[in-house]
Parts: sequence; C-alpha cells; structure tokens
Amino acid sequence: MRIALTREVSDSIVACELTHLDRVVIDVELARRQHAAYEAALVALGCQIVRLPPEPDMPDAVFVEDVAVVLDELAVVARPGAVSRRGETDSIAAALEPHRPLFTIDPPGTIEGGDVLRVGRTLFVGASTRTNRPGLEQLRQIVSAFDYWVEPVEVAGALHLKSAITCVGERTLLINRNWVDAYAFGDYDLIDVDPAEPFSANALLVGGGLIYPEQCPRTRAMLEGLSARIVPVNVSELAKAEGGVTCCSVIFET
Repeated sequence: MRIALTREVSDSIVACELTHLDRVVIDVELARRQHAAYEAALVALGCQIVRLPPEPDMPDAVFVEDVAVVLDELAVVARPGAVSRRGETDSIAAALEPHRPLFTIDPPGTIEGGDVLRVGRTLFVGASTRTNRPGLEQLRQIVSAFDYWVEPVEVAGALHLKSAITCVGERTLLINRNWVDAYAFGDYDLIDVDPAEPFSANALLVGGGLIYPEQCPRTRAMLEGLSARIVPVNVSELAKAEGGVTCCSVIFET
C-alpha cells in the first residue's frame, strides 16, 4: 500500500513564512480547491490519502514534506529551520510511528524535508537557510546505519534543494542550475528547466506518474518524452507561499 500523508490548507496560510518571494494575496478557498485536486492526483496514482490533524494556527502546516524524511527502513522527524514550524512535528510523528522506527534531529541541528532528495541509496541534502550543517551531520549518522549515503549540496537563491532539482525518472533529474551546482550530481542525466520558468524544477514522481505544475508549460514540453505519465495540477496559490508539488505530501510504502 502506498500512503500519502497530507494536511488541509489553513486560513492562516496568508501569514506563511516567506524567504525569496514578496507577500501577495492568497485566495485561501482556491488554495483548498487546488489542494483537493492535488490529493485526487495522488489517489489516481495509487496513493491512499491519510490526512493529518488540522493545524489552524500554523500557517505552513500544509507543507507536510518539510517535517519528516521517510525512507524504506526508518523515518526521521525533522527539526525545521523556521521556528514557527516546529510545532508541526508531533502530529506527523504520531502518524509515522505505526509504520517506521522514528529518529529525531536535535538542537542545534535543523533540517527540512524539502532539502532531502533521495535517488536510490543516496540522499542529496541541501545546505540552505532551513537546513544547517549540524542537522545534515545528524541525518548522515542516522541513515548511514541503514546503508544510505548523504551527499551535501549547497543551495543558493531557492528555499529548498527540491526547489532547484527533483527526480523525473530513475536516473533523470530536472534542474535549475542557477540555484544548485550540477557538478554535485555526477553522471545522472540532467534536464534543464526553461529559463523563463525558474520555479519549474519541482516535480513529484509517484509510481508511473509525474505530478507537475500547470504553470510551467515550457518545461513541461521538455518532459513529455519521459516514461512517466505527466499529471498536471494547478498549485498557483500554494506557490505564493513558496510551496510546490513535492512539499504537500509525505509518500511511503507499507
């Protein structure tokens, strides 16, 4: 069974954390409809949706990916770099506990799931404004016991690593080279985003499908030849909160 943990959009999303974007008006009801369509896309790709409890006073809580890193053998409960998000971890830990042994990141370490890109047994981990070196090293110590390799990657100009690069195939990555150094990804096949769509590197590979934002048609055209079927979704309102298609779910097999 493939589970996708999600959380509803809170009214308080209008007060979300912002690092690289200016604050603009978010249509909360439209954001909820877009999130529901995103969940429907996950279901169409074989996921069972498990909704975490609402967090009405936590503006960024819909972005559940950032508070956990889930691998086949374990789960790591994150310690977000944004202090306002640290209260989100209790509910995701409770949801993951029946499925995985749990580990935690301790102070002074910080790490957010949006900075962790898994490719096989390698975890590329972004050193960003949200993930620091102590957090990265703690993650390395935890996962090395399960035969995972951690590769640090500097992130500049983007909130998270997965704002700059994601998997779109078994050995194919979609990249914005302005935000991350392509050299870090060795001999993987790289597809560059269209220069006019800097935020288009964020894609979500689920089974045989690739959930991808409708707002990036030029880059999407370059992805049409991949083996994964592209499933377009509109996440325009969530994007105003620096969200993307990866960050609205935590997906794992049971």
